[in-house]
Amino acid sequence: MEYAIAPGSSPPPSIAVLRSASLSSAAQHEIERMILEGDIKAGAKLTEVWLSERLGVSRGPIREAFRMLEQAGLVRQEKNRGVFVREIPLEEALEIFDLRAAMDELVGRRLAESITPEQLKTARAIVEKMDTAARSGDGDSYHLLNLQFHDALVEFAGNRKLASVYRKLVKELALYRRRNLWDHAALPHSAAEHRAILKAIASGDAQHAGHTMYDHVIESKRRAVDGSGVKPSPSAKSLRTPATRKVKR
Repeated sequence: MEYAIAPGSSPPPSIAVLRSASLSSAAQHEIERMILEGDIKAGAKLTEVWLSERLGVSRGPIREAFRMLEQAGLVRQEKNRGVFVREIPLEEALEIFDLRAAMDELVGRRLAESITPEQLKTARAIVEKMDTAARSGDGDSYHLLNLQFHDALVEFAGNRKLASVYRKLVKELALYRRRNLWDHAALPHSAAEHRAILKAIASGDAQHAGHTMYDHVIESKRRAVDGSGVKPSPSAKSLRTPATRKVKR
């Protein structure tokens, strides 16, 4: 039997909750997109009124979206001041790079043993777009494609818990990279590293693929340090570096 809601009456509480959750989730995803794509800058203050008008939803779902974004590490709420997009300092970014390096090494090892031809084709298509963006100096497009490439590899690895933690770290790191703009001169070099990653994974050599992905992240970390102009503390050094490991090729 189907039940209809009488005109002018309120929906059952369960439906109202579902609608509110759906609106909050939609608002959270859209605000996150604007942050990660640079429409909203790191350090910017987020206001319920502006976002409510921009997204066409009431302020309730916006407040819930703020809570979810805070859990995701993208915003901070300050008492009596409001909600702000987080600014990631260099020291924290370097810690994230180290965690990413370890996780990417695991991803590379797994994919070398399990990636399918269709998955490899998908990853290769993204890298080709990255090459195009690098040649044209389109840092914004390259940044988003880079996120897409690594997210796809993590998805292909098939470990949901790893993917969840990894995505949170990558989003936080994106805040640092958005504040510290890409050096366009480094784009071709970065694109070459991604081609090397694909080649290593396709080779089926788990150790080589893992080390190639690890080295890629540590190289990105080095570029972040060089581009910051700030000397990191000794504790920010990696536990391992490409120069201290002998890689079987």
